[in-house]
Amino acid sequence: MVVAKDEYEKCRSAHPIFFSNNGVTVFTLDRPGLFYFISGVSGHFERGQKIIKVFELASPPQSVVQNEQKNDAAVAMAAISSATLTTDTPI
Repeated sequence: MVVAKDEYEKCRSAHPIFFSNNGVTVFTLDRPGLFYFISGVSGHFERGQKIIKVFELASPPQSVVQNEQKNDAAVAMAAISSATLTTDTPI
């Protein structure tokens, strides 16, 4: 499950942001920031089964930065990299 920070800190999952219980879970990290993952199985969180994932923006390639510094008309674009978390066992 993905939960808000306050639910993560209180070890609660009353209002999950994302929930899956089909055995094969896929969650796409689609924005930069913190994601709070906990198990939906009773007792797992209390035994330490939890994750905080930090997802950051990708840096522009070094060549783009160098070209931008040499040419005022150049525009550097940084792509947001995406990641997918997959598990085939219930967490």
